[in-house]
Amino acid sequence: MTEISDLAALRRAMAENAERPEGPARNARAEQLLAAAEGLNVPLAVIEALGHQLSVYNYSSEKDKMFVPFARLLRLWDERPGDFDAYETHSLHWVFKWMSAGMLDQPHIPLASIEKWLGEMERRYRLAGYSERAVRGAEFSVAAHIGDLARAERAYAAWLAADRDEMADCHACELYGQGLWQVERGRDAAALTAWRPVLEGEFSCAHEPHSVLAASLVPLLRLGRVEEARAHHLRGLRLVRPMESMRAAYAEHVEFCALSGNEARGLELLAERPAYFTDTGHPRSRLDFLAVVTLLTDRLTELGLGDEPVPGPAGRAWTARDLAAHARTEALALAERFDARNGTSYVGDRTRARMARRPLVDRLPLGVRTPRPAPAAPSAATPPAPAAETSLPALLAEAHRLADTLRPEAVDAWAAVARAAGDSELAPADRALIADHEAMSRGPEGAELFERAAELYAAAGDPGEALAARARGAYFRALRGEPDTALARVTGLSEEVRALYAAEATGVRQTASVLMSRARILMHRARTGAGPARDAEAAVREVPALVEGHGTPDEGDARLVARVAESWGMLAELAGAAGDGAGAAELLRRAVAEYVRAGVPWCAVEYEVQIAALAEEAGDREEAERALRAALEHGGPYVEPAGQVQLHLRIAELAAGRGEVAAAAEHALQATHWADRAGESGTSGAWARQRLGGYLLRQGRCAEAAEVLESALADLRAETHGDGAVVQARWWLGDCLEELGEHRAAAEQRLLAADIARHWPEQRDHATLAHLAADSLGSAGLVAEADRAYARAGELWRALGDTRLLVRSLRARAWLALREDAGTAEAEGLMAEAVEVCEEALEDAADSRALGGLTRELAQTHRQFGDLLAQAGGPGGVHFERAITLFGSLGPAGLHDRTAAELAAAELATELGHPEEAAARARVVLAAYENADETDGTVRTRRAEAARLLGTAE
Repeated sequence: MTEISDLAALRRAMAENAERPEGPARNARAEQLLAAAEGLNVPLAVIEALGHQLSVYNYSSEKDKMFVPFARLLRLWDERPGDFDAYETHSLHWVFKWMSAGMLDQPHIPLASIEKWLGEMERRYRLAGYSERAVRGAEFSVAAHIGDLARAERAYAAWLAADRDEMADCHACELYGQGLWQVERGRDAAALTAWRPVLEGEFSCAHEPHSVLAASLVPLLRLGRVEEARAHHLRGLRLVRPMESMRAAYAEHVEFCALSGNEARGLELLAERPAYFTDTGHPRSRLDFLAVVTLLTDRLTELGLGDEPVPGPAGRAWTARDLAAHARTEALALAERFDARNGTSYVGDRTRARMARRPLVDRLPLGVRTPRPAPAAPSAATPPAPAAETSLPALLAEAHRLADTLRPEAVDAWAAVARAAGDSELAPADRALIADHEAMSRGPEGAELFERAAELYAAAGDPGEALAARARGAYFRALRGEPDTALARVTGLSEEVRALYAAEATGVRQTASVLMSRARILMHRARTGAGPARDAEAAVREVPALVEGHGTPDEGDARLVARVAESWGMLAELAGAAGDGAGAAELLRRAVAEYVRAGVPWCAVEYEVQIAALAEEAGDREEAERALRAALEHGGPYVEPAGQVQLHLRIAELAAGRGEVAAAAEHALQATHWADRAGESGTSGAWARQRLGGYLLRQGRCAEAAEVLESALADLRAETHGDGAVVQARWWLGDCLEELGEHRAAAEQRLLAADIARHWPEQRDHATLAHLAADSLGSAGLVAEADRAYARAGELWRALGDTRLLVRSLRARAWLALREDAGTAEAEGLMAEAVEVCEEALEDAADSRALGGLTRELAQTHRQFGDLLAQAGGPGGVHFERAITLFGSLGPAGLHDRTAAELAAAELATELGHPEEAAARARVVLAAYENADETDGTVRTRRAEAARLLGTAE
């Protein structure tokens, strides 16, 4: 440890170590620093090194090691309290609280020792003159842990009643503990009320809102506040991921996944932290983790996935069933150790109850992709299953009901009848329906099977239905590439059915069915250019003419109403092909109305989508959104997952276009869920996540947006989604990370995006991203890298002719140069170049708008030049004066900037010992705001600053 030669060097090394990630490496370095401190022969150095070691142990998985350095510190205090300075004296008393909690978390420490320690803590706090608040808080923790609820309530009340002083935990930590007690007592809503100041950012600390976000998840699910729960999971997980010491909070995120239908997400989290299974330094959080692992793997086993491989303790392969048994055994053994120490069954009872929790939500979409489809209970998008009864008469009745009401499940229902019937006798009509539905299920390949259905219909005495089956077969022949044969067959069938209908030997339903097949074939020919549209239109119009010629069909006769609806849809298609968009939309609306009247709204989904497309073409985005929402509503459980994705994404885009970003985010979220269900996570799912991330960012929900965008980028590919989508996702992610203070990571994303954009013909995005990356690099303290990025951006701005942003890149480089040792000359040169570039552009300004913008930019440059020279110890007054003049030339629009420059010049004059100049400038500012709006915050701030400077000068 030769680099530690004095106390100052030790302090620098400890500060550097404190910034390292939690974990064994940081702990080992703290041990090395203690050894180095002992070699300095400075008592305070040893005290500070022991405190540092204790702190890093406390914030790690090796919490059990912190008792040794604390015992040594306490002995040093008792022997030589004069060796402790004020800060270390405060720190020693502060960590008494850590010892109380730390002992409680270690089941090998007897309860009597913990109670004795509480007494010692109370005595020492009293001697030091501290309030009882921290002591009573520690007593409450002990009582609550062992299940002495009466004592816990008394201590809780005493804790809150005692005065807050410098030994009290921070507000955020206190509120966390108070909320936990409310949850423990079954008062979820009260807990969330207590936590609100932490959740809203009023109070925070090193571990908050991390712990509160995690603890709020299950209460929010129980209260049905699922949107908040989702947001807290995405936001909170991002906070606890890099913190080794937060195993209990991490476990709560796994628990949330197990209780919200996100089991695969829970497995992903287990895989991220394998050491959490085995780290033994903090038994209490290991108990929490193992209990939640049991809950998750039991859930997987219940879903029929007990033999699936899952992540677990290193050294062997695990199935869900095996891991559940292992985790349960380990958890209950740990709980038994705590209960044996405590003399109660409280910990074990709570552990068993936690492992037995039931899901609170069938499936809560999170917006992030899981490594494989999560097993889920049937959702709202699963069509109703046929009746559970298995007797043949029951199956027949259900199949007839489904067929008569045009339910999509009818095909499966008739297949079930066929399986149940086997070789038993069925009425020819039922055999015909079985064959008919099987033919329909096969699509074009089932054309011949319709002949078998026709024979059975004829044997059943229904010649009209036999003709209808043959007509359906003809249409399927057209679909498989035999349009001429199909038309010839259906023409003959149409003549036959008309004759039968005229002789009253068949009904309007059978006749309409044949005519509809003919219309479909002629429409198919028109689409493919094999036949004229006028023939198709004439054939289509025959269907509603036939049906409506005998009165409006009763709503109970769904088939006839559906025939009319389909006719309007075909006529709409013809109108659209002829360029009559308005007419097509009106016909489509008639078709939708008929399907809804028939009780088969799911048949209207396609038409609503077409209405939306026509509305968008006409610029009516409101009507487009209405139609798409109606499509979702009409389709209900019958819209396939891939269709759900497209509908939700289109609605999201329309909602975002009218400024309803929250609604857009909700639809994008649903799109991510359905994309995963459709097996399209890497295609439409990635696109949906990219859009969702952007919408969350627009709402200022940066932590959630970052999680979603990182998930999207795992699948976004330029060849699939376009390089624009990849660049935009990285751009948004960079913005999120910058807002979250993760500057280095933000720079990485912005540079990756810039590297793609540099190949684009238009270079403005490239320049913008390079400039933003430079901002992030500068914020991360990477000065040389930031300077290179600003230089790159400046070259691009120069080539694009954007003087304003070129000047800003030069100014930024000047400030970076000033941060470097011996960088003053370079800084001044860059700032002077910025002035020169701006002045040259001003000479060439073509209009008043450009002139005004460049004047403001030049004024700002002179203002910053003055600030830079002042910081460097040089004369900046000339530049301040020039800035004031230029801002003044802008009139009222430059007032606030002008007064800011005046105040900066006054501050410089004060520092240089020129009080008369400072006073004069302060009076100028006060005069400028003499009749200004008192409610304007800038006005108030400028006046206050001017008054302060004037007072100092006088």
